[in-house]
Amino acid sequence: MSDLTFQTIAIAIYMAAMLGIGYIAYRRTNNIDDYMLADRGLKPWVAALSAGASDMSGWLLMGLPGAIYLGGMHESWIGIGLLVGAWLNWKFVAPRLRSYTAISQNAITIPSFFEKRLKDSKHLLRIACAVIILVFFTFYVSSGMVAAGKFFEASFGWQYLAGMGFVAVITLLYTLFGGFLGASLTDMVQGVLMVIALIAVPIVAVTRIGDPSTLATRITDVNPEAFNLFSSFTENGAGVALLAIISAAAWGLGYFGQPHIIVRFMALRTPGEAKVARRIGVGWMLVSTIGAVLTALIGIAYFADEPLDKASSETVFLLLSQVFFHPLIAGLVLAAVLAAIMSTMSSQLIVCSSALVEDLYNITGRKASPKALVMLGRAGVLLVAIVAALLALNPNSSILDLVAFAWAGFGAAFGPIVLLSLYWRKLTAVGGFAGMVSGAVVVFIWGNIDALTGALYEIVPGFIVALVVAIVVSKATHRPNPTIDAEFSEMEAEVGSKVTA
Repeated sequence: MSDLTFQTIAIAIYMAAMLGIGYIAYRRTNNIDDYMLADRGLKPWVAALSAGASDMSGWLLMGLPGAIYLGGMHESWIGIGLLVGAWLNWKFVAPRLRSYTAISQNAITIPSFFEKRLKDSKHLLRIACAVIILVFFTFYVSSGMVAAGKFFEASFGWQYLAGMGFVAVITLLYTLFGGFLGASLTDMVQGVLMVIALIAVPIVAVTRIGDPSTLATRITDVNPEAFNLFSSFTENGAGVALLAIISAAAWGLGYFGQPHIIVRFMALRTPGEAKVARRIGVGWMLVSTIGAVLTALIGIAYFADEPLDKASSETVFLLLSQVFFHPLIAGLVLAAVLAAIMSTMSSQLIVCSSALVEDLYNITGRKASPKALVMLGRAGVLLVAIVAALLALNPNSSILDLVAFAWAGFGAAFGPIVLLSLYWRKLTAVGGFAGMVSGAVVVFIWGNIDALTGALYEIVPGFIVALVVAIVVSKATHRPNPTIDAEFSEMEAEVGSKVTA
């Protein structure tokens, strides 16, 4: 059989497995709580691996290796910032959010948690959250479709649109029917597949190319600054370089506000299981990030004679896997890339669905049966996917740019409000609304002005503005509320950690 046939068989096996898991989850989905939050029954390792897989997406296997291949190790500040942010998120947000969402009238989405936590009877927070989710997740899902099109174009010679459409349809099928449980179970499998691939490619490459010292010499021959984390200081000057490092490391701020990640915290069986999940999730992330960095550096040495251009740099992981493995194994490695892409898309589609049904439809006061709500949720998934596909029609779109914009939007709009909700009992509904909207607006404006974006990543000003506005407005509008105080104290008691009011 030809190489292409072997790889196609491997991809087909993977796709069939994902659809099978989606069907199993479909059989276990009976109501909207099952569809949106798996009835708060995720085991720690499922929550940890699904959070990691839904987080990293095609960025880990395509965006990050491509950036490091072109620019060297100074591009890895993004990965460093993300590692720190992920640890802080699991440590300080996960247990409190799991506890508080259950205490606040069993909130099953982030928008509904904000509304119930802050007692917003006018639904302003919920509506604003839902709109922000739909806007920024449409860009995020679009980045996954772009990655899918580039994947099949580079690996199988397909037309960009054909590859994009194929992955979109498969992801839609298991997300439409499996819901949150289907997305989480497939994410867990995909997370395992991703980390195996990221370990295997650099190990096999080193054994095939030569010993590590020889490989390092070849890398520095091509790019003398390849291993220098601070190379931008000599290239661009201290001021510009410092801003660049702050911008890259600031990706870690985004974790506190990513709905598709923190919803895994809400689905844990108990707040105490966040500790085990943190160790698994951050360990998985550390190994995966190191693998992605090493793969990019090896690519610098291997393609020294015929360097990849900027457009194809994001496929360096795909190309190396095809060079160093038997076609069937290479197909399974390629499936890991699909895993990264599809896991993130499915999780994001579920959150969009919850925004449309739980956070917009339900507040209209209309009554619907549990089955009807699930069908509405599936219709929401389909609608968002169609809009995202239209945005992804341009094959020249940058995966990293699309992800960066959406990541900043959520991090700045939701991150400060999540932290204040969990650690400051005097946050008000008006303050939360003002902070959230101001953060989203700053990101949207800043992110669309090249001169500003080039100087500083939009999440930094957006996060700061949202935090300051939320605090100032809350101080001006705070009134004692016994119910809020009682729920906040109950949450503190459950997680076993006291903070000052």
